Amino acid sequence: MKITDFRLETYLELMDRPLGDANGPEGDDLIVSSILIIDTDEGISGVAPLGNGQVNNLFKVIEGKDPRETFTHWQNMIRYAFKGGDEGEVHGALSAIDIALWDIKSKINDEPLWKTLGSDDPKCKVYASDIGYCLTDEDLYKFFKGMSDKGVDSGKVKIGLSYDDDLRRIGIVYDALAENCKRPRIMIDSNEYWSVKKAIQTISKIEEKFDIFWAEEPVRRWDYKGLKMVSDNIRAAVSSGENLNNVGDFYPLIDNQAVDILNVSSYQSGITGLRQIGNFAYAYELPVTTMNCIGNYNAQIATSIPNHIMMEVVDPGREKAYSKWNDHIEDGFVHLDNTPGIGLIVDEKKLKKLQETKHEREPKRPWFRREGAGLYIKGLEKGEVKWK
Repeated sequence: MKITDFRLETYLELMDRPLGDANGPEGDDLIVSSILIIDTDEGISGVAPLGNGQVNNLFKVIEGKDPRETFTHWQNMIRYAFKGGDEGEVHGALSAIDIALWDIKSKINDEPLWKTLGSDDPKCKVYASDIGYCLTDEDLYKFFKGMSDKGVDSGKVKIGLSYDDDLRRIGIVYDALAENCKRPRIMIDSNEYWSVKKAIQTISKIEEKFDIFWAEEPVRRWDYKGLKMVSDNIRAAVSSGENLNNVGDFYPLIDNQAVDILNVSSYQSGITGLRQIGNFAYAYELPVTTMNCIGNYNAQIATSIPNHIMMEVVDPGREKAYSKWNDHIEDGFVHLDNTPGIGLIVDEKKLKKLQETKHEREPKRPWFRREGAGLYIKGLEKGEVKWK
């Protein structure tokens, strides 16, 4: 079997609800999405729900080769990108190609990815995540109550701008999860908005009211000294890592015992790269959590990571181009089936319709870091966030 061609489809998509965090609290429900499809000469194609123009540059590394040789292709792409580094769009393209190749490999085996990766357990524990700084109190409660009804006992809430607002919203999340769980786990995420001192002060105040399971990205992702300082001065675990690129980026965090939990994803150099990070963390007995993704396909990989604890589920309605994805959540787990590959099936008619749909505006912006983030300031007062 040989890799013959690829197709990268991009489209604008209106989600079911807006997403927002401390860096963009007003949120947006219009996003740019991509689907990478890699073809073979035997009619089996691989799918990845991401990709960009750099795929065209990297495709020459794998064209004409056997798609089953996933590690070799990953290694050759890393070597090809060596001088410029596994960063930016090259990093995104490399991740997309690797995911699509694993999708092909599982389809060749006529089995789901979780089996190809060696697992015998087709389920993955999940936690609910709003990414909803822009949500009203009513919508926030509705989202977490809906997840609680599916047996989800853990929730992560976006915070960072206003202590009073954040404390109220944490309470809403706790109450929603407590509808079906006696002791919900609450996680908080400030998306690298605070300085080290501000993080310690704010989280310590929050912990006077709530038992926090972990505090995510309290300071910059690469600031291993700052992350360790936060971890040493709060009761909650500190987690970080989702915005790092590859296994090498995790070395300072792990070697300096800077975090208590690692946030990992197949966006970090693909499925091959994610498994390397998982194994690295396992050697240090560090737990990992997989991040949210279209169609929850990261659950397929999580089932074969022994130190994995929970996967993030956002559920904002990003799968409109697909006819099949991993959405069966029950008893707090996403349950996987025997669909060959990563579990995502593209509906070409739906995809074309999305591409033809005209929108009166463009997405507000790519994600960025809010002005003033990281500065040691009092923080925004209640009322400065424009709630809907």
